[in-house]
Amino acid sequence: MSVVITAVILFVLLRLLPGDPANALVSVGADAAQIEAARKQVGSDLPLYEQFLRFAGSLARFDLGQSFVSGAPVLDEIGKRLIVTVPLTLMAFVVAIAIAVPLGILSVIRQNRWYGALISVISQLGIAIPVFWIGILLVTVFAVNLRLFPSGGFPSRGWLVPGKALQSLVLPVATIAMVMSASLIRYVRSATQDVLGSDYLRTARALGATFTEALIRHGIRNGAVPVISVLGIELASTLLGAVVVERVFALPGLGSMLLLGIEQRDYPNVQGVLFVSTLLVLLVGFAADLIQRLIDPRLRGRISGGGA
Repeated sequence: MSVVITAVILFVLLRLLPGDPANALVSVGADAAQIEAARKQVGSDLPLYEQFLRFAGSLARFDLGQSFVSGAPVLDEIGKRLIVTVPLTLMAFVVAIAIAVPLGILSVIRQNRWYGALISVISQLGIAIPVFWIGILLVTVFAVNLRLFPSGGFPSRGWLVPGKALQSLVLPVATIAMVMSASLIRYVRSATQDVLGSDYLRTARALGATFTEALIRHGIRNGAVPVISVLGIELASTLLGAVVVERVFALPGLGSMLLLGIEQRDYPNVQGVLFVSTLLVLLVGFAADLIQRLIDPRLRGRISGGGA
């Protein structure tokens, strides 16, 4: 049902934009016959309901059509772009978790120490700083001044040269991870505070477990449940928001394809990118929900109880 609603919203919103997609096929000064031929070629001369039926029928076959401008199949082009966007997002996600989880826990356990307070301050600053500014700063320091990493671009041979491909993603991954980890630290901190004040942690301590043992055995598992839902949202938003980072680092991912499609009014490309991105977001949400149920038996109990 979510996919159907997404398809309808995408179709309606794109048709509300001013102008005609046929303009992407004609040059300045084209006569009426050329414009009409272009409209017939892209299908914009048809009534809206016929356009939607064509669009829905193509989606049912998972045929995203062909680009108005290049004529290339949209699905093939998206596949080429995903090999940049997906690794970029996943690597940044893993790095952000590796940073946020220990620092978030440490900021609570050592909140009376100077470094505990410093972690909280840095996380607040990280949320306030725009992602593109961090990207420009990293390029200036590590690409322009130190010349350790490339300032942008991606190898033309892609992952056939894994060393160069990974090197080109270092600064984009660091940019996204810094912003994401700053946000995640707050949620990990909040979940850890709830765990430290819980009855089950005090009971475990009373039964002889050390603080570290009680935290690892009982606290992390219970505190992970609310954090996982946030992780799903962060991963989905990072996937959709990668357009800014890809623009800063000139990466040929879904973001650059989307921007180019909007500039050229290439409806198939725009619709294809947004539709595939929405599917990925739905899959991420489903995976997060499934992991929550696997970790917390109480959620499985509610579901089985509701079905009974």
